[in-house]
Amino acid sequence: MTLIDTLHYTLTTFRAHRLRLSLMLLATAIGVASVVILTSLGEGARNYVINEFSSMGSNLIIVFPGKAETTGALPPVVGEAPNDLTIDDAMALKRILGITHIAPINIGSAPIDWRRRERETTIIGGNHALATIQNIELAEGEFLPDIDPRKTSPVAVIGAKIREDLFGNQPALGEWIRIEDYRFRVIGVTRSAGTAMGINRDEIVIIPVASAQQLFNTPSLFRILIHTRNRENIEQVRDDTVAMITKRHDGEEDVTVITQDAVLSAFDRILGALTMTVAGIASVSLLVAGVLIMNVMLISVSQRRGEIGLLKAVGASSRQILWLFISEAALLSLLGGLIGIALGIGVSELLAQLYPTLPIAPPGWVIGAALSICLGSGILFGVLPAKHAARLDPVTALARR
Repeated sequence: MTLIDTLHYTLTTFRAHRLRLSLMLLATAIGVASVVILTSLGEGARNYVINEFSSMGSNLIIVFPGKAETTGALPPVVGEAPNDLTIDDAMALKRILGITHIAPINIGSAPIDWRRRERETTIIGGNHALATIQNIELAEGEFLPDIDPRKTSPVAVIGAKIREDLFGNQPALGEWIRIEDYRFRVIGVTRSAGTAMGINRDEIVIIPVASAQQLFNTPSLFRILIHTRNRENIEQVRDDTVAMITKRHDGEEDVTVITQDAVLSAFDRILGALTMTVAGIASVSLLVAGVLIMNVMLISVSQRRGEIGLLKAVGASSRQILWLFISEAALLSLLGGLIGIALGIGVSELLAQLYPTLPIAPPGWVIGAALSICLGSGILFGVLPAKHAARLDPVTALARR
């Protein structure tokens, strides 16, 4: 019996038992589709986090006030550290070799208004270097002036959405806006950039950091962003940053300094493990499909005893019968797997259209892995029915006993 004969015989069997075939294909396809869809979601979440951090800039070090180990939780934002993280601390870090830009940051929320048009928005205090560190592009005007960050200045750069909401079709540059009790002149408008790390960049107002401290009445910074010359010296700069601030804070290490690479690596490991776990859970459904294939094929063997007896009577060996039924299980699994992959990719693309911010797409390895597991489980669970068919006595089988 050649491979062509085996394939022809198997397809003939499929056509003769279409309902049984449909049920087994459905079970297998659902299992494979589950693996593809859930893995796509996990991979999409991982890529989303990586893209969000990458949008903050490269070669980045972030300094938070407060020590993470003090509370066992995230670093305090402001006011809970033994010493304030100040603009002077940020300026002192300029002496460290390998640092190219430093941006002291404050952040808060406040109402802004222009000619009785008012809305609540996020206010970010920064300096001239912030645009370079966080890749902020301007649609018109200029960014914050390159002045001593300890000095206040009544200037502001507004997001694209803020410009649209407050000014509409009227020019924004040169206009004065009010934030709480302070007036700021608009000198720039950012290019539309969407959301990064939970902050919509189109709905922010950027003012000098000293002005933000005055506005929010706080002496401490929210964080300090540091841009290094290259990736190779980022760990050395981190260690030097911790040492310098510790020295300035009377020998107390009361800040948390993290690198962008460390955060990305941690998230990558966590979300990668989550993706593999979800894929493993979904793979269980493939084993369930394999058990279904085994049970249905055992029933099939009992229903096709006369057919098996006839094959043996005309000279088919037990090995050929074994190969015939294993081939049937393999082909069934392969067809179900291909249908499942097509279904999984289709649903993943639909989800990507519904949630465009999440880069949902099945990774290349999951297609091969799902198909391999599907094929393997089909063959594994097809062995028992195949052996049962191969051991049938031809005379007893022809008598259907």
